[in-house]
Amino acid sequence: MRALPARVDAVLVQAVIAAALSFAHLHDLALAAGQDGWKAWAYPISVDLLLVAAWRRLRSGESKTSGWCWFLVALMASLGANVATAGLLDLENVPAWLRILVAGWPAVAFLGGTLLAHGAVNPSADRATAPEPPSTAQAPEPTAADVEPPTAAPELPAAAPESASLPPSSVPPALVALARKVADEHRARTGTDIDTSTLRARLGVPMPLAEAITTQLT
Repeated sequence: MRALPARVDAVLVQAVIAAALSFAHLHDLALAAGQDGWKAWAYPISVDLLLVAAWRRLRSGESKTSGWCWFLVALMASLGANVATAGLLDLENVPAWLRILVAGWPAVAFLGGTLLAHGAVNPSADRATAPEPPSTAQAPEPTAADVEPPTAAPELPAAAPESASLPPSSVPPALVALARKVADEHRARTGTDIDTSTLRARLGVPMPLAEAITTQLT
């Protein structure tokens, strides 16, 4: 089976050509500034690595200000070398300020690469926190303390005997529902109906109110 020929990307070819020319210009400028030998080759590599690090930071979507800052610094270094070696600068007589810039570039590249690769990164906006799983625990059953006390009980006269019964209509429906649930649980556990005294103790209500509730339960 014949392998399909690899497709040539024109943009990729153009990028390789531009990178090679920029690499050569940076090498020539560093060599003219007194950085001979392997040092002249290390300068274009440091500029390209800083460009790549800044580009990766911009692609990540985090700390774009820092990424753009160092991307422009590396881009100006590359463009400056391209312009300087295009005949506008005498490479046989490089000015002192340019020698200073070339000599100080390694410290700048080291600082930028360190900040881009190991600097603190702000959390991205798309980093969503995992929602907490819904709780499978059942809600606690309401108790007598959770039910609002009947409004009719405090209005009873103080001199009325405890055994006096209340009209069933004065019992709050919520208290009746709670009492019915307590009575059902008592019947399921003991097999007998709950008496008034036990209901009064479970609900924590006065005896007249417990008797009125018992009347509605029956």
